[in-house]
Amino acid sequence: MKSLDDLKKIRDAAQSKVNMRGKNDGMRVLVGMATCGISAGARPVMNTFVEKIAENNIEKVTVTPVGCIGECAIEPIVEILEGDIRTTYCRVDVEAAERIVKEHIIGGKVVLDYVIGKYRL
Repeated sequence: MKSLDDLKKIRDAAQSKVNMRGKNDGMRVLVGMATCGISAGARPVMNTFVEKIAENNIEKVTVTPVGCIGECAIEPIVEILEGDIRTTYCRVDVEAAERIVKEHIIGGKVVLDYVIGKYRL
């Protein structure tokens, strides 16, 4: 297990490498961070996306906190935008966030276990 100082260093390094806001030509990760999302655990989920994206040196990915997405009962909600394609994940916890980074962001395969709505394969 890492010490708190080690974790803070990882977080600081990750946050400096990932563009948290602004226009990006690549993939966008939107994390619902309204009151409902935060109370459901969105803050560690967002931190996980930031840290894992930085650890894997993934470029052209923007992680952005957003307001209410409108489905409080299924928070935390994360949307992945790739051009015209929008994938919406619900009930995302830290483990799900790690899978989404590994399988979707790195591997290009949607993690169907957490997708809400219909998804075209």
